[in-house]
Amino acid sequence: MEMTVKTKNDMNDVPDSDDENIVTAECLSKEFGNFTAVRSIDLRVKEGNIYGLLGPNGAGKTTTIRMLTTLLTPTTGKITIAGCKLPAEIAEARRSIGVVQQQMSLDRDLTVADNIFQHGIQHRMSFKEVRERSKTVAESLGLMPFYKKKVDDLSGGWKRKTAIACSLVHRPRILFLDEPTAGLDTQSRYMLWDLVRYLRDTGTTIFITTHYIEEAENLCDRVAIMNKGKVVAEGAPAELCNQLGEFTVEYNGNDHKRIYRYFRDKQSAKIFSDTLTDALSVSVRPICLEDFFLEKTGRIEFKAGNGDDTI
Repeated sequence: MEMTVKTKNDMNDVPDSDDENIVTAECLSKEFGNFTAVRSIDLRVKEGNIYGLLGPNGAGKTTTIRMLTTLLTPTTGKITIAGCKLPAEIAEARRSIGVVQQQMSLDRDLTVADNIFQHGIQHRMSFKEVRERSKTVAESLGLMPFYKKKVDDLSGGWKRKTAIACSLVHRPRILFLDEPTAGLDTQSRYMLWDLVRYLRDTGTTIFITTHYIEEAENLCDRVAIMNKGKVVAEGAPAELCNQLGEFTVEYNGNDHKRIYRYFRDKQSAKIFSDTLTDALSVSVRPICLEDFFLEKTGRIEFKAGNGDDTI
């Protein structure tokens, strides 16, 4: 059967419906004693999309992904994964998902091949199937040059690729990635971005948590922004940016505080910027997802001393 690969634009044009959602969460909450980590959130992830959960540290992203991947039981709410309702159909749901946690669970003393093989066996694949599938996945991800190397001898980027290979060996419909590029250098980060796009274009839905705004803006078809356990905004990155306008005027006041103003057109932004004759610096640029993110989650301001102290 021929597989049709949808483009990013095609996916955003398709009307939302429960039949197209591979992940749904309704009124999802998680409490730890007196602390509420996640507060009654709703999520809808279309099959074939890259969906990003974006937020500052402590926003509730990892708690959310652990509930969606069956590692935590919600305090309240409903979850459906690939048509399977949790917790009643947890075994069936787990067959449809692959998970790469922030802290990788690879056996550093084993080879790439052995790690992938072990994960296949854990998913009750036959020896013959897992051997064939391990090589197929490794070849697709460019891991064959490292196939017989110990994981401990790999760089951070290739370890992350190995973890992803392990999570794909059983052919999941959706792959959950929790902060997949945290701690990676620039080259490794871009390598992982290319891999995520490849997986999406070959039919795997991706659910990714990140606090790197550039990552969400570059990769995701849609993003949900979390702050203090709540989803405060959701949509395509361009749609969210457009809520503010088209251009940002960013300038420094005399107190060294950065100030941001948003405008619908460049001419209006330029006219305003020309009035800032006393500003220490002024720039006019297109609005980015970072602007929207900070407007929704707040900015931490720098407070200068009284002049008597030096840094």
